[in-house]
Amino acid sequence: MQIDKLRGRELDQLFKAILTLKDVEECYRFFDDVATVNEIQALAQRLDVARMLREGHTYHRIEDETSASTATISRVKRCLNYGNDAYELVLDRLYDKEEE
Repeated sequence: MQIDKLRGRELDQLFKAILTLKDVEECYRFFDDVATVNEIQALAQRLDVARMLREGHTYHRIEDETSASTATISRVKRCLNYGNDAYELVLDRLYDKEEE
């Protein structure tokens, strides 16, 4: 994993902090304080790109709907195909909650 190079106390603290958030409103408040609008938009965009790729949408449609660059779409696709399956994990959990 690429992130292993960053592994340590500070990153552990960040991830543990995120895990303490209880609802979407707390996430909005925390991320508003901890990240820039552009950083938040980039993360949200990548997750949406992953969802659309998983649903079988074309690069062109993904570009149109998300405004993501082909480079971003390719990077997300590479993660879906060769990554740690984290997008799949999160998207499966999101869909499972929506069905409940």
